[in-house]
Amino acid sequence: MHRGAITQGSVLKAIAEYDELGQAAFLAKYGFGEARSYVVVYDGREYDSKAIAGVAHQWDQGRALRPDEFSGGKEHAAAWLKRAGFQVKAVKNPDWARDEIILACQLVMENSWKGLDAQDARVVELSGLLQLLPFHAEAERNEKFRNPNGVARKTFDIATRHPEYQGKPTNGGALDVAVLTEFLARPDEMTEVARLIRQGITTGELQSLAPTEDEEFDDYSAPEGRLLMRRHQARERNKSLRKKKIASVTQRGGRLSCEACGFDFEQVYGDRGAGYIECHHVVPLHEAGEGRTKLSDLALICANCHRMIHRRAPWPTPEELRASIERKHAADRRAAEAIARPRRAADEPDAEPVI
Repeated sequence: MHRGAITQGSVLKAIAEYDELGQAAFLAKYGFGEARSYVVVYDGREYDSKAIAGVAHQWDQGRALRPDEFSGGKEHAAAWLKRAGFQVKAVKNPDWARDEIILACQLVMENSWKGLDAQDARVVELSGLLQLLPFHAEAERNEKFRNPNGVARKTFDIATRHPEYQGKPTNGGALDVAVLTEFLARPDEMTEVARLIRQGITTGELQSLAPTEDEEFDDYSAPEGRLLMRRHQARERNKSLRKKKIASVTQRGGRLSCEACGFDFEQVYGDRGAGYIECHHVVPLHEAGEGRTKLSDLALICANCHRMIHRRAPWPTPEELRASIERKHAADRRAAEAIARPRRAADEPDAEPVI
């Protein structure tokens, strides 16, 4: 059976049977449960997406797909239905991203670390702003997506996790606590991060920043939030800036070697590596702002060091990473010397007495 190879006609047949039998009988007949993540919308009605996709297989593939045969999970059923031309929407809204929590936490901090009501004008304004963020596709949102009630609940999730809160905390996630902890430790820095995110959304500059294929940082490792991190990476991928930086080094007779570990691509790979090195924007956006990038803001580093710098917050500068590498090498040398050092006589075990 070719999973997912369903047509619009087969889906419509499944929907017709669903309408004829009713939800309970249809689900029971094919062994499916109610949809908990996505529903397919047709002619103003909502249908359990996984069941509809599974049953549609019987007309295109000879038999219905069983619930345990969805190897790709609920997302695959939604993808198949969308590919067949149907509207799919989420049953529940997606989890909050780091950027969203940063904006909510900044609001709670401004309110003396107290939660806000849904009717508060600041909550209503933030609700509208969050709905402009480009993280979550329309199919992942339902009609309550980041509405004032949901935003107000999130402010209480954050406020009740504050160290000085005496009552029982409301429901919240580890990311709420992580962002709150960063605000408490670095309030000025995190406030600036929130300001830049808010400014970028309001002006539209950050709304078009789609995820990149190699976006491997997670919500905990990106100190600036995903949108500012994407903007940071876009600056690093600016080909004209990279070429100018490389030219400024070679014109002075310098080598294109990593400023952190010294790796030279040409030295290792020959002609294939000639003229190649990656470019890192040393100053994060929340410190540099949206000003004009100077060549002195850029560092030439190898791919490995680039990954290590961006791996988690706080980001080390290339100089700090180089010092860390040198300390590691020094420790390794000391350990090797200690192993190779001849043992003193006093360290030798007592010889057995000769009888």
